[in-house]
Amino acid sequence: MSPRRAAVNEVMRARSRERIMQAAVELVDRRGFTKVTLGDIAERAGVARGLVSYYFPGKRFLLQTAMHRHMHLTLAAALRTLEDKESPRHSEDPDVWLATAIDAVTGLAVDQPTLMRTHLALILAPMEGVFVQDEEQRELGRLLQEVLRRRGSTDPHADHAVLRSALMGACIGMLLPGAEAPPELIRADLFARYGLDPALGPRAPQLPAAG
Repeated sequence: MSPRRAAVNEVMRARSRERIMQAAVELVDRRGFTKVTLGDIAERAGVARGLVSYYFPGKRFLLQTAMHRHMHLTLAAALRTLEDKESPRHSEDPDVWLATAIDAVTGLAVDQPTLMRTHLALILAPMEGVFVQDEEQRELGRLLQEVLRRRGSTDPHADHAVLRSALMGACIGMLLPGAEAPPELIRADLFARYGLDPALGPRAPQLPAAG
């Protein structure tokens, strides 16, 4: 096989995997985990059912990987608005970067509660498998570590583990069935923990207009 053909095939495989992961996120967000089959995901992604199993050893593994991708894409999109000098949200303030990262990740619990609740349930059920550590999850980690480096972290790897735990704990607090905490209280606690001004970040409380 020529190098060019091999490269084309690799691109096609990557696109197929991306379509499968996107389909999984969309369907689980809409229907819930138990009401979605791998066949449903294959149909929505426009691929053969066998291709889903070829890339992902089971629905649980697929959704964890798809969620890691969804989270890192969401975070990356939020951070790009800070990098873009043409954006009204452009900022080099490291506090703004951390506030934006917190709002981006915890915002998924607010905007897509079924999806995030499913993800948390899967990673907290060790008898059914283990936490998936894949390239999608590592990319999320790299983004968070870069945010922490901007803020002066001397050990971004260790500090990332603490931040990741805080973010997941915050999402659990928002989504705990029957005992959900108001998102604004969870956000205020996280921001206080990191010494951030609550007025920072895309989900900053809206102040009433002056009368």
